[in-house]
Amino acid sequence: MSQEAPQHSAGYKWVVLSNTTLGMLAAAMNSSILLISLPAIFRGIHLDPLDPGNINYLLWAIIGYMIATAVLVVAFGRLGDQFGRARMYNLGFAIFTAASIALALLPGKGDFAATYLIVVRMIQGVGGALIMANSTALLTDAFSPDQRGLALGINVVAAIGGQFVGLLLGGLLADYDWRLVFWINVPFGVVGTVWAYWRLSEIPNRRKHRIDWLGNASFGLGLVLVLTAITYGIQPYGNEVMAWTSPKVVTLFGLGILALVLFCLVEKRVERPMLDFRLFGIAPFAYGNIANLTSSIARGGLQFMLIIWLQGIWLPLHGYAFEITPLWSAIFMLPLTFGFLLASPVAGYFSDRVGGVPFAVGGMVFGAASFVALMLLPADFSYLAFAALLFLNGLGSGLFVAPNSTQIMNSVPPAERGQASGMRATTTNAGQVLSIGVFFSLMLAGLAATLPHAMEAGLLAQNVPAAVAGKIASMPPVASLFAAFLGYNPMGELIPHSVLASLPPQNVAALTGTEFFPGLMSAPFKHGLILAFTFSAILYLVAAFTSWKGGSIVVRESEALDGPMQGQRVAQSA
Repeated sequence: MSQEAPQHSAGYKWVVLSNTTLGMLAAAMNSSILLISLPAIFRGIHLDPLDPGNINYLLWAIIGYMIATAVLVVAFGRLGDQFGRARMYNLGFAIFTAASIALALLPGKGDFAATYLIVVRMIQGVGGALIMANSTALLTDAFSPDQRGLALGINVVAAIGGQFVGLLLGGLLADYDWRLVFWINVPFGVVGTVWAYWRLSEIPNRRKHRIDWLGNASFGLGLVLVLTAITYGIQPYGNEVMAWTSPKVVTLFGLGILALVLFCLVEKRVERPMLDFRLFGIAPFAYGNIANLTSSIARGGLQFMLIIWLQGIWLPLHGYAFEITPLWSAIFMLPLTFGFLLASPVAGYFSDRVGGVPFAVGGMVFGAASFVALMLLPADFSYLAFAALLFLNGLGSGLFVAPNSTQIMNSVPPAERGQASGMRATTTNAGQVLSIGVFFSLMLAGLAATLPHAMEAGLLAQNVPAAVAGKIASMPPVASLFAAFLGYNPMGELIPHSVLASLPPQNVAALTGTEFFPGLMSAPFKHGLILAFTFSAILYLVAAFTSWKGGSIVVRESEALDGPMQGQRVAQSA
C-alpha cells in the first residue's frame, strides 16, 4: 500500500474530521433551510409566492443553491487534486461565509429582493460546492482504510442529517425573524474558515496539469440547462398542467444534452480531463455512484412529500393554523432524523470491520419497505405509526450512506480522490434537484386526475357561484401544491374577496378554516403519493442491487490510473 500523506500529529485526522464535518453540516443545512422558511422570507420582502408571476422566484430560491453545487462539485474536486484540497476547501468556507453575511443583510423589497436572494444564494452555492467537493477527499487522505468508514459515517451524518436539521432550524428561526435563517450560517462560517486556514495542510500527491476549460464549460452548461429545464417543466404551460412539451423546455433539454455529449467527447481527448472516465471502469466507483444517485432522488422526494402531507393535510386537520404548519412539520419529521443519526455512524464503524455491503443493501431494503408501508397509511394517519415508519426510513438511509461513501472513495487512487469526491457530491446534489422535477411531476399528475372535480364539488357545496367554482377548479393544480408546500390556505387567495364577502358567514368560515382545503386534498394527494412512493421504493431497490453489485469487488490502492491499476485493476474479494 502506498504512502499517502506526510507525517502529521496523531490528532491531525480528528482536526480534519471535526472541521470537514462542520463544513458539511453548514453546506447541507443551507440546501434545505429555505424549504420551511420561504413563506416568512417572502412575507419579509413583500412578495406573494402564490402569485403565478412569482413561481419562478419561488423555484429558483429553492433550487438555485442546489444547482450551483451540483454543477460545480466535480470541477472543484479536480481543482483540489491539482492545486490542493485544503486550499480549495478553505476558499469555499470563506466564500460561503461572505455570501451568508450578504444574505442576512438582504436589501429592498419585491422583485429586486427576490433576485438578490437567488443570485447570492447561488454564490453561496459556489462556496458550498468547494466544501463538498474536497471534504470527503481530505478525510480519505487523513484516515487509514480501516478507519475511513467511521470517519465518513460521521461526516455523512452532517451532510445528510444537516438537510433534516435545516428543515427544523428554518421553521424555528423564521417563526421569530426570517433574517436569522441566513445569520445562523455566519458563526459556522467564521469559525470554520479561521480554523481551516490555521490547521489544515496539503498532502504531496497533487499533479500539476492544465485546467480542462472546455470540459468544465460544457459540463457546467449542460447540467445548468438540463436542471433549468426541469425547473420550468413543472410549471403550467397554456392549458397543460405541466410544461414538459413546451418549446422552451424541449429546447433547454436538447441543448443541455448536446452540451453533455460534447463534454463526453472532450473528456476522452484531453490529457488530464475534468472527469476521468476511466474511473467508471472501476466497478465499486461506478456502481456506488449509481446507488448514491438513485437513493438521493428518492430521499429528496421523501422530504417534499412529507412537507406537503403534513403542512397541507395532517396538521390543519389536527387543528394547527396554516401559518404555523412549517415549524410543526419539521418537528413531526424528527423521527426520520433520529433514525438517520443513529444508524449512520454505527454502520460506518462496523463496515470497517465486516464490510459495508450488508449495511448498504439492508438499509435500502428497509427504506423500500418503509415507502410501501407509508403508502398504506390513510391521509389522516395515526402519528405513532407514521413516526415509526419515518424512523425506519431514516434508519435505512443511515445504514446506507457511510458504506456507500467508503466504497466510492476507497476504490480510486489517492491522486484522484478530489474528482471522486466531486462526482459523489454531484450525484447527491443532482439527485436532490432531479427529485423536485420527478416528484412534483408525479404529484401534479395525481392531483390533476382527481382534484378539479373534488374542488368544484366542494366549492359548490359551500354556495360559491358555479362560474367561480368552475374557474377555480380549472386552475393548474401547481397553485394548490405550492400552497400546501408553503403552509398556506389557498382558499383565501384563490377565491375572490368580493365572492367571499357575499357568502354567508358559516360558508366563509368553512372555506377559510383548517378542514376544507385538507379535506379536498386528501384523496387526490393519496393518489399522487402512491405514484411517488412506488417510484421511491423502486429507486431504493435499484440502490440495493447496485450496492451489492459494486460491493462484491475490492480495489487495491495505487498511485494513479495509468499505474498498476491499468489492466489488472480489481480483484474479487474472498
